[in-house]
Amino acid sequence: MSDSAPSARKLVFSDPLAFLAFGLGSGLSPWAPGTMGTLAAVPIAILLKLLPVAVFWPILLLAFLAGIGICDRTSKRLGQHDPGGIVWDEMVAYWLTAWFVPLNWAWLLAAFVAFRFFDILKPWPIRRVEKQFGGGFGIMIDDIVAAAYAVLVLEGAAFLLQSV
Repeated sequence: MSDSAPSARKLVFSDPLAFLAFGLGSGLSPWAPGTMGTLAAVPIAILLKLLPVAVFWPILLLAFLAGIGICDRTSKRLGQHDPGGIVWDEMVAYWLTAWFVPLNWAWLLAAFVAFRFFDILKPWPIRRVEKQFGGGFGIMIDDIVAAAYAVLVLEGAAFLLQSV
């Protein structure tokens, strides 16, 4: 963090965009802020799953596009690229992952675990995508790729469970 950059806590509680970037404050957690941000995304994901498809997708796209600016601005104000406390990207990616599973706790938990697994391990090409793109887009897109991996695994699990 640069000497002139504000502390994350001070920024989060003084700037509404930083408050969003930090997942409504969940990214301030000293322990596993990405996991805490994803956890904060769960109740919102449940509400989003109640929406019609034609409403959900524009909201998700808007959240992604807004996240590019929100995360870029906040990371620049903190003087860091993709600080761990910025978790808007985890939230949007979890909403995407959760959309593809049934609305029950077991599947929502499976979506949580699968997304966090791929977001933390960053198998190819997630890590490459993370390094290739900078700014807010780079912060957002690697989590969307992790969500895509999670969705593929969850869809495979659903298919296997239907076969049993």
